[in-house]
Amino acid sequence: MLDARFYFDETGTPVPSVTTILDCYPKGAAFFEWLKKNGQDSDEIRDEAGRKGSRVHAMTERYDLGEEVSLLTENGDISMNLNEWNMFEKYVSFRDRFQPTISSIELNMVSSKLGYAGTLDRIIELNGKTILLDIKTSGAVYPHYWLQLAAYEQLLAEAEAQGQNPIDQRAILWLNAKTKTDGKGDAIQGIGWQLLFDPNPADYSLSIFKNVHELWKAEYGTLAPRMNSYQLSHQFKPQ
Repeated sequence: MLDARFYFDETGTPVPSVTTILDCYPKGAAFFEWLKKNGQDSDEIRDEAGRKGSRVHAMTERYDLGEEVSLLTENGDISMNLNEWNMFEKYVSFRDRFQPTISSIELNMVSSKLGYAGTLDRIIELNGKTILLDIKTSGAVYPHYWLQLAAYEQLLAEAEAQGQNPIDQRAILWLNAKTKTDGKGDAIQGIGWQLLFDPNPADYSLSIFKNVHELWKAEYGTLAPRMNSYQLSHQFKPQ
């Protein structure tokens, strides 16, 4: 099982993920208050939040690939956490109401030259714009999310090998928003979800990411991926 913190390039060389690098981004006072409040449970809370996000992402991916995603099993039992299903339905609401054209789904990109890698959730066309989209299920939209998108945009620009960046906008589809209405005017939102655009110029967000990347290299540049090996099944056999 490969370490989730790293991707591997075409030569098999490990390359850290953008989210791994962003672990070096300052957490702020609120984070440390949260740590004090939750104590030894904080790791499990964090890990479960990550698992929840992964499960919601998996449902949206299946939906965009044309699969039927069902709340119930064939026996009529509920098959998943209802909070996760609620977030998935918010994604469906966005798709139904605004009809974006999806040109890329879960695109893995690795750059030895840039020194990082990542998975781009979506590239969509909406209102005549090409948008690099990240899907978030977190309780807040944190500043480092925009650095993540700027880094992804740079990965895409390098792969495109074109004179200009093909991305017009960077956006987060926040499926855990506090919105209570469908919004007014040009707002792209619904009850409990919202499409948010990077308030900063791309070069500003990218410059901060590069600084964080330099810090990560200084602190963890020699870090190697864990290569864990497991037997895939076990069965007890009485003597």
